[in-house]
Amino acid sequence: MQVRIIDAEAASRLMEPLTALVVKAGEAILAVNRGAMRVDGKQDGSPVTEADLAADRIIADGLAQLAGDIPTLSEERTQLASPPFHGSFFLIDPLDGTKEFVAGRDEFTVNLALITEGVPLLGIVSAPALGLLWRGIVGRGAERVTFDGATIGAAEPVRTRKLPTPGEPWIAAVSRSHGDPTSEAFIDSRPNAVRKTCGSAVKFGRIADGSADIYPRFGPTCEWDVGAGCAVVTAAGGKVTDGKGNDLVFGQRQDTGFIIPAFVAWGDPQAAGSY
Repeated sequence: MQVRIIDAEAASRLMEPLTALVVKAGEAILAVNRGAMRVDGKQDGSPVTEADLAADRIIADGLAQLAGDIPTLSEERTQLASPPFHGSFFLIDPLDGTKEFVAGRDEFTVNLALITEGVPLLGIVSAPALGLLWRGIVGRGAERVTFDGATIGAAEPVRTRKLPTPGEPWIAAVSRSHGDPTSEAFIDSRPNAVRKTCGSAVKFGRIADGSADIYPRFGPTCEWDVGAGCAVVTAAGGKVTDGKGNDLVFGQRQDTGFIIPAFVAWGDPQAAGSY
């Protein structure tokens, strides 16, 4: 297949149909009876449900119609991936925060990113149970959008916060399900740090809309957990780095199982050097 490169102009034309597709996948997730659904375990010990698979099918079918010549890497179809990816590809987590979903909580998301030359260009992070999504194109800004079922409401531009001034607290987005001593120490090193608990990729949304300043994760995660949020935060004026302050690269590694060892999402990119 010929390598295709999607730029910001082409990505902007895809944003509305991609948003509708992600919202449709969220509807399929909400239609699943959590009390009666089957929950299986993957080889890495993480759960997968019929909701994950239903959302993945909808996204796969939709992308085949919208942009069938663009490769796709989905959490639920990694066996079909052939990295390294050249040009552009879609990076998908059809249900991020499956543990939150299984536990009956509302902060789970559908994540879709468009990666071009290893760098997130477009991102959509949708929280179906909250009726809220964050989306953005790097260089063209980010938005927060409300929706009700398949009805998508008005888009509100969002921007990240500037570095807190001396005496003001840092607000750190933290996970309810995942924690590690290095991340906790990193947060504690911020002046007057206040923790804001969020599930799944909602944390990226809170960085993008200025509700939080940092989201550190000094434990392994996967590219599909991070790609969409990285694009949204960057489009909103922030920055996402690896655990050493370097830029993240997606879809290039063949030997790590798409693992990202650590990352930090920063609302103010000028703070990204303050490790």
